[in-house]
Amino acid sequence: MLRFAPSPTGDMHIGNLRVAIFNYIIAKQKNEKLLIRIEDTDKERNIEGKDKEILDILHLFGIEYDNVVYQSANLHMHQQMAKKLLDDKKAFVCFCDEEEINFQREKAKIEKRPYRYSGKCENLTSTEIRKYLDKKTPFVVRLKKPEKNIKFNDLIKGDFDFSPFDIDSFIIMRKDFTPTYNFACAIDDMLYDISLVIRGEDHLSNTPKQIAIRDALGYDKEIKYAHLPIILNEEGKKMSKRDNASSVKWLLEEGFLPEAIANYLILLGNSFEKEIFTLKEAIEFFDITKISRAPAKFDLGKLRFINKEHMKKIEKLTRYIGYHEEYEPLAKLYLDEVSTIKELKEKLDNIFTKKEFDEFNDEIEILKKEILDNEFEDNYNDFKNRIMNNTGLKGKKLFMPLRMLMVGSKQGPEIKDLYAIMKPYLKMIIKEYR
Repeated sequence: MLRFAPSPTGDMHIGNLRVAIFNYIIAKQKNEKLLIRIEDTDKERNIEGKDKEILDILHLFGIEYDNVVYQSANLHMHQQMAKKLLDDKKAFVCFCDEEEINFQREKAKIEKRPYRYSGKCENLTSTEIRKYLDKKTPFVVRLKKPEKNIKFNDLIKGDFDFSPFDIDSFIIMRKDFTPTYNFACAIDDMLYDISLVIRGEDHLSNTPKQIAIRDALGYDKEIKYAHLPIILNEEGKKMSKRDNASSVKWLLEEGFLPEAIANYLILLGNSFEKEIFTLKEAIEFFDITKISRAPAKFDLGKLRFINKEHMKKIEKLTRYIGYHEEYEPLAKLYLDEVSTIKELKEKLDNIFTKKEFDEFNDEIEILKKEILDNEFEDNYNDFKNRIMNNTGLKGKKLFMPLRMLMVGSKQGPEIKDLYAIMKPYLKMIIKEYR
């Protein structure tokens, strides 16, 4: 089984969506189930409704899954496994207070060495522990650092080897008897028989700790790992919440299609024979081991190109922009002018809403009267010649105000193409909206 494990603490980041997409693809390739595990144990950071928003986004992108579980529901198992580690002397209770730990951290910083737990509480006797407990001294539970190196192979980044010093005696249960991220994650991966963990490379340092937890519990099934390189913004820095394009919600609101966003995220760090494809098609040729190890730069311009190509494949564009299907030819005419659904809607809205013109006002009034007072010719050239003969307008003073009158802008498709499509409702636009 594979799993996608988001936290309901904010808008979904494109990096998380990329992880979800890759988990879905590999699950389909391996014919394994995909679990959605909502990691909601950090109660203070959880935002109500974000779990549903995550599931809605997965549905929108066509990411099918088999089950949804909430990490908080496994609290009893996390506590039970911590007790087992204590009973087996693989973990120990630590009564060191925050002041003492912070002092050790600062000392390590001054001495320019990595902070490591001092080991002060690791060998406390049962009598010493009882004295602390009698005083109701708060404590955490720490896993004893492993006795040998933790080694694993990453499907993308290759071999890793972490020493016991790298891993340290880290906290697995907090003072309130809730699990830390690494402990809850390691236990849940065991409980749900996860075979492969695909996640961002920011979790790479967590992997040896999670392996150490499972080793201490005697879990001998290998879990494979694939850590995806980070996504950089257009300035070459790690993409953060300050970058609008990092938010899946923002991209959707800007009019990027789910299939185009998925297409682009699969392309990041990859090279395929074709650039434009669907999520379903990617299942046939995607190879996670071929992803570049280098960070991938997010290029909004490239996404716009891919989005435009996917828009061209849509049979009924008007359904996406809230217009009746009789305006479909007009929407299709604008495909060369726009790269998002939002831009397309703005183009049509500009045609069908009242406009104030700041130039060519005299010419526009002349053209309005001429068009409303006469029937349309079948042929654009006949229409154009009649307008020129009856009004005396020509060149810039004809074509620019005519386009402004028709579509509310100086730029746009060829007037002859607009005329052919807009004839049935052109008088209505000019009469009712101008």
